[in-house]
Amino acid sequence: MSAGKKDILIVAGEASGDLHGARVVESLLRMEPAVSVRAMGGELLRRAGAEIVVDSSRLAVVGITEVLGRFGDLARAYRDLKRLIRKEQIGLLLLIDFPDFNLRLARVARQAGVPVLYYVSPQVWAWRSGRTKVIARRVDRMAVIFPFEVPLYREAGLEAEFVGHPLMDTLGAEESPARIPPEEEGFRGEPLVALLPGSRHPEVFSLLPEMIRAAQIITGKKAGARFLLALAPTIDEEEIKKVLPPSGLRIEVVRGKTDRVLRAADLVLVASGTATLETAIRGKPMVIAYRVSPLSYWVGRAMIRVKWIGLVNLVAERSLVPELIQKEATGEKMAAEALRILEDEPYRKAMIQGLAEVRQKLGSPGASERVARMALEMLGR
Repeated sequence: MSAGKKDILIVAGEASGDLHGARVVESLLRMEPAVSVRAMGGELLRRAGAEIVVDSSRLAVVGITEVLGRFGDLARAYRDLKRLIRKEQIGLLLLIDFPDFNLRLARVARQAGVPVLYYVSPQVWAWRSGRTKVIARRVDRMAVIFPFEVPLYREAGLEAEFVGHPLMDTLGAEESPARIPPEEEGFRGEPLVALLPGSRHPEVFSLLPEMIRAAQIITGKKAGARFLLALAPTIDEEEIKKVLPPSGLRIEVVRGKTDRVLRAADLVLVASGTATLETAIRGKPMVIAYRVSPLSYWVGRAMIRVKWIGLVNLVAERSLVPELIQKEATGEKMAAEALRILEDEPYRKAMIQGLAEVRQKLGSPGASERVARMALEMLGR
């Protein structure tokens, strides 16, 4: 490394961060081929051109017991990155999500005089709102993916820029969401209903039986109804088949085609999470369901500071789509909301119009390019 050269260090602790980071690296190298990037990340960052100094594939965790099980790996990763920041010519630390780990690392960088850019904000708007002050002390600039996050950070004295949601890079290329004719994929149904029960084992096996119950009720009212179960790659299809009824219900399990399922569907029953934004980008009416253990829900409600669970409603800043939470997330209530959407045309059209507004609020494609540009500015290039 030449005397004046400084590296960018990217820290991504989860699969989504690896994907977002890889896209930023691709943009960085297009804009400035001579830039050098090191990373804590996975295979996607490696393929994009980053030198992996810590492999993150064993670090992603969900829940308290999983964190305890990975504590040794996380501690070693932290020590390695801390040493790198203090001893090497790191010109910029680019943090992606993974807040509990990354905010500790941001403090190390601040002490070492290394500027910090944070991409994909911690959800301070939902809970632990006092954290904005901590972030403002440790981070130089925020690249946020929701427009409502900008004033939260600016009020704390931190420079924040809305770069657009990364989903728009892959799903938002068309001027308006285009519906795939269902027959093009072999999908048929009047109506055609998509079921997206989530990607984590507990949520899937909590919500899917209720979604199946909703499908049974809808079929009783709409004999031509068909259902597409979009299966996440993290869920085993053989386990799913044990939950599905043996006969009498037309549910097709579809893997690896979630976007095409969404574009073909008339209506979506979806677990709360990023999938609700994918559904909104495709302009599809939806019913959001959310169910966790009673203890997790009780703790969450005590700490949460927002009116809605669904990201779609948070971005819309109103109750645009129905949310069924905990005891409300039953098959009967899902079916009732779904049938209202299917049968009340003014209600359906108003929802679709609102989803178009949500899509606009998520920004235009190009989030990774905007983050890369911010990084190069901070690096002095």
